[in-house]
Amino acid sequence: MSLRNKILTGTVAFVLSSSGLMAFLGKWEGEGQNVVYADQLAQGLPTVCKGITRYTSPYPVVVGDYWSPARCAEVEQLVVERGQLALADCLTNDKISQNTFDALSSHGHNFGEPSTCASRAVALINAGRIAEGCRALAWGEDGRPVWAFVTDAKGNKVFVPGLHARRVAEAKLCAS
Repeated sequence: MSLRNKILTGTVAFVLSSSGLMAFLGKWEGEGQNVVYADQLAQGLPTVCKGITRYTSPYPVVVGDYWSPARCAEVEQLVVERGQLALADCLTNDKISQNTFDALSSHGHNFGEPSTCASRAVALINAGRIAEGCRALAWGEDGRPVWAFVTDAKGNKVFVPGLHARRVAEAKLCAS
């Protein structure tokens, strides 16, 4: 039985859109971002609420539009739960904690679940090497930061300290 099915049937007791995850996303994605803005780290991608974009929202996301707190809450819950269920499809280790699941969910929310599922971190966690997998959310095998770079207008990879701080926080949450 897949982790997704175990979650849906209650065989594994993970909370989707847990209060801890939503608070964590609020810290990193911006609490109270009710006006759609062009996210400069995402090459101007229109973003609102806690990281909602056109790729995740059932509604249009147009720069300058105002989203009510109720709409943000509705869409955030929908997007996070859908993302967590997609993530559960690639997790085979059902011995992980809620915190590990929430940290991976935050990573997936930021980079997309397909990227998180294909990551070294998830491969290690699925292999039962949870501590190493958690560390891999922020650090490569060579000790260098990972998942903390954006591509600038000239095609250069640029290190973003704030993204790395988020990765470090995810690694810490994952291992706790």
